[in-house]
Amino acid sequence: MTNRNKLMLLIGIMLGLIGFYLFLGLEGNIGYILTRRATRMLAIVTTGAVIAVATVIFQTITNNRLLTPSLIGLDSLYQLLQTFIIFFYGSTSITIVNQKINFIISIALMIVFALVLFKILFKRNHNVYLILLIGLIFGTFFQSFTTFMQVLIDPNEFMMIQNRMFASFNNVQTDLLYLALGILLLTFIYLFRFFKYLDVLSLGKEHAINLGVEYDKIVQRLMIIVAILISIATALVGPITFLGILVVNVTYEMFKTYRHSILLTATIIISVIALVGGQLVVDRIFSFSTTLSVIINLMGGSYFLYLILKENRAW
Repeated sequence: MTNRNKLMLLIGIMLGLIGFYLFLGLEGNIGYILTRRATRMLAIVTTGAVIAVATVIFQTITNNRLLTPSLIGLDSLYQLLQTFIIFFYGSTSITIVNQKINFIISIALMIVFALVLFKILFKRNHNVYLILLIGLIFGTFFQSFTTFMQVLIDPNEFMMIQNRMFASFNNVQTDLLYLALGILLLTFIYLFRFFKYLDVLSLGKEHAINLGVEYDKIVQRLMIIVAILISIATALVGPITFLGILVVNVTYEMFKTYRHSILLTATIIISVIALVGGQLVVDRIFSFSTTLSVIINLMGGSYFLYLILKENRAW
């Protein structure tokens, strides 16, 4: 089967799942229910596309299929911020009650953290792997400090924190979604100028430099774009750690190509399929007794272990 036919098949599956999710079991106030489902679906498609694009770019830069942008520490920073606000100001704080303010603060803090990290390390000409190592150290520190505060916090407040520790599409506000889409539109317009470098960057640093690419400059800007994309997705619905690894590696297995025009398109479609299918399982099988991120992380974590074992055997 050609790549074109594979893409058409995936698009058919994606549209079928979306239609199934939107129109299954419509009864009662159809207008209200359909509006709620459409908003949730738009959030799912947006999040899936953002995480897919960010992960493909990140793995292209690092030339490693086992890495994910979560290693920068942004997920842990988001959890620390939510815990910090509730710990010191309570769940009735305006930064918790007002979702728009919380969204803006979360994005701003995560982007500033990434910018400072990249600026310091790239200024001294350190490689990408050192950035990942530093990000992993910061992520561990943030997670430890978060756990420390959660142990001391009031049990009722702790339940509020738990609701923010897992990604959920059930309560996405329309205003936040439109705000996120506006920021993403500007980000993708800026990203478009760098798409032509991705195929060359996948060859490695030395080959990219020999072919005339300003490697450090391009990588620095792409890393900042990745940080912005992950920050928006995390602040919008919560952290989904293993989604990127899962969908990107499935894409690589299905499409044996280096062309990022195909890889990015396919990864976005597979990411949406995974999220819509997972949300259907949460809604119809588990009756909202669990969250989508639990299912995605379970599947993605298992697949991640499989990839590690596979790479170990190959080595």
